[in-house]
Amino acid sequence: MAIEHFSTLKQHLSSQIIGQEALVESLLIALLANGHLIVEGPPGLAKTRAINALAQGLEADFHRIQFTPDLLPADLTGSDIYRPDDGTFVFQPGPLFQNLVLADEINRAPAKVQSALLEAMGEGQITVGRKTYDLPKLFLVMATQNPIEQEGTYPLPEAQLDRFLMHVEIGYPDAKAELEILKLNRSEALKANANDGQDTATEKSTLRVLSQSEIFSAREQVLNIHMAPTLEDYIVDLIIATRQPEKYDDKLSSWLAYGASPRATIALDRCSRARAWLHNRDFVSPEDIQAVFHNVLRHRIILSYQAEAEGITTNQVLDHILTQVAVA
Repeated sequence: MAIEHFSTLKQHLSSQIIGQEALVESLLIALLANGHLIVEGPPGLAKTRAINALAQGLEADFHRIQFTPDLLPADLTGSDIYRPDDGTFVFQPGPLFQNLVLADEINRAPAKVQSALLEAMGEGQITVGRKTYDLPKLFLVMATQNPIEQEGTYPLPEAQLDRFLMHVEIGYPDAKAELEILKLNRSEALKANANDGQDTATEKSTLRVLSQSEIFSAREQVLNIHMAPTLEDYIVDLIIATRQPEKYDDKLSSWLAYGASPRATIALDRCSRARAWLHNRDFVSPEDIQAVFHNVLRHRIILSYQAEAEGITTNQVLDHILTQVAVA
């Protein structure tokens, strides 16, 4: 069964990405829900390692793009190359034509480069000149942001943030996980030095790789997960609460300037279904919706000046919404 194979993949990711269970589950949810995610956290928390480990377990190509201020849109999409021998132009595909793409420190590149991702993420295609090219059917972008240093960065506009299925925040591991990371790193270094990387290659070859057809089959199963009508109403009520907060609470109304778009409703539905499937259930529970609620809404609401003046965070607003909206 596909769920068994995904469980094996999740175990592999958890063994490679220690102390970041939320990131591991979010990656798999994004894969199952056919969406993209943005991950925010300090440097050194295995963000790059996470999607690299995911690529090892999939029948998929992987490419890492380091976003810098001098990056150009053509560096992502590719460009037409002139061939002097016959006087023609030939399209040279860029890294966006890979299955898994890591947009590392996406806010380091200017807006014109960030916007090059918009069509790719939203439409599954890119346009160069007068021609449009389809991207692979299996296409996942994981973008990263460093919240510590904001000097010289270009904040992503709300229109582009809305294209991301989830916005995942990760923090430092606890002491127990830190010790396990230390041991894993030392073990990998010893294997590499003793066997010149042969053990690592053997480990990759013994890992059960998920084919793309299995991924697409799992996505179909996720869409067929049962969701009670009352839970569909619950999802809609949560989103409406961000647009019409005055119906629930004066405090909430003073905190919110703009609510979430219909993309948030769709994303909340898809992510809660994917989480239920990953937990080997054929139905969605309120806990599934609540578990993905923050990641789905974190980048889709805009706080008011009053909320910022009071030091209210987005997570606090989302916590308050969950207390105000009841499950029917």
